[in-house]
Amino acid sequence: MPCNQHGDTGDTEKINWRAKRTKTFSRDPRASLLKLSAAAAFLLASLLPSVAVAATAPRVHIPTLAELPIEEMRPYDETANADAAVNAAFARAKKSHRRVLIDLGGNWCGDCIILDNIMQLPEVRRFVDAHYETVSVDVGRFDRNLQIPARFGITKRLEGVPSVLIATPEGRLVNEGHTAALADARTMTPQAIADWIAQWAGK
Repeated sequence: MPCNQHGDTGDTEKINWRAKRTKTFSRDPRASLLKLSAAAAFLLASLLPSVAVAATAPRVHIPTLAELPIEEMRPYDETANADAAVNAAFARAKKSHRRVLIDLGGNWCGDCIILDNIMQLPEVRRFVDAHYETVSVDVGRFDRNLQIPARFGITKRLEGVPSVLIATPEGRLVNEGHTAALADARTMTPQAIADWIAQWAGK
């Protein structure tokens, strides 16, 4: 089971297209198709800017989690000043022009430990360091430092941990609706985790 909200883990304007189409294709259907195709391509490009600039994910050298070396069992500092740590990450991001990756989790959560150790793999660490300013925040058993997700409009109980918030240096959350995607990290491959991290790295 993923590290869920109960603290449980399996272990440690509208367009009338019909009228528009009748008018558009009344003279030269081929020319109209070309114009429509060009317009559709422009619209698609404007709707998906992040795809064009998404960073290429690092190639992870281990195929399964069974081969993941566990270097860190307690990745979250339970005594840290979370507000100060997050503020420092954004201060760095404004200088480096990188996005901020905020890892919300707890030391009791196996999925959180997996994520942290995936990020410690040399190839993943190089990628993360090149694209993000990172900060880990202990949220206990969904009862500590909840003012951090609240900064980004997340005021309900977290869906699971790790919850990963990706924000611009100006503080805009870019992965809204996907923050708990890694809360079941133990069912993913190392490459899938790296791919998820990479997809939000575009600037």
